[in-house]
Amino acid sequence: MEELPLAVGVDGSEPSLHALDWAVDEAIRRGVALRVIHAREGGDQEAGEHILAPAAERARLRGNGLDVRSEAVAAEPAAALLDGARNALAVVTGSRGRGEIRGLLLGSVSLELAQRADCPVIVVRGDEPHRQGTFHRITLGVGMEQDSAAVRFAFREAEERGGELRALRAWRCPTQEVGDLPLVGGHPAAAHQNQAWSVLDAALRDWMRKHPGVTVHQDAVEGTARKVLLDASADSDLMIVGAHRRQGHFGRQLGMVGHTLLHHAACPVAVVPEHI
Repeated sequence: MEELPLAVGVDGSEPSLHALDWAVDEAIRRGVALRVIHAREGGDQEAGEHILAPAAERARLRGNGLDVRSEAVAAEPAAALLDGARNALAVVTGSRGRGEIRGLLLGSVSLELAQRADCPVIVVRGDEPHRQGTFHRITLGVGMEQDSAAVRFAFREAEERGGELRALRAWRCPTQEVGDLPLVGGHPAAAHQNQAWSVLDAALRDWMRKHPGVTVHQDAVEGTARKVLLDASADSDLMIVGAHRRQGHFGRQLGMVGHTLLHHAACPVAVVPEHI
């Protein structure tokens, strides 16, 4: 059975071209086809082809034999990409699109995808070293619940890249519990730290057995999850977090940590849905 293709949205903007290049490299790593999608309301086919054709040619030149399939859709971009996500390995998008306010941290289409897509969404952000895989490290933020879809995605990504997987679990000890005790040296702070290590072990143990070739570095770090993961993005090629999708709930489903990373991370961010 043929594996699902990787999809990428393009609109001619510089961030979307960065996303296109990243998606080409990812499709090659995964050994899958690449769908290049350009969506435009109003159905102006000539204007759409003016953007889509050069983007597809850019992908073919970079991919050197990659199966590139281009598709123009007469629809609002977020809706078109959400539809494309139903039959994609993942959807890749730039941090903001054409016509967005310069300096905007994250475009509305990228945010809509991350909040609602049924497949992993990768928002390509950061400078060139982060986009080009300079650090040979991807980082997984491990939540309190076992995000098996995000963990599975992270292990496969690390295996395909041949780099290190860093799995982080943030922990904090409420001030009222600490009192005069040392932060880490005694109870109750040590209990919170130990719980964080237990969460890491439960989330990773089985996947480490399934992927013995992946080098895994685990760490339980004191601080808020937002700060811990933002700091880690500075020397990561990709940040991966889970997002819980409640069945039958059609509203926006993206936690504060994922939202913060999509706006501020120094590297590309993958949001992997976990259906509960």
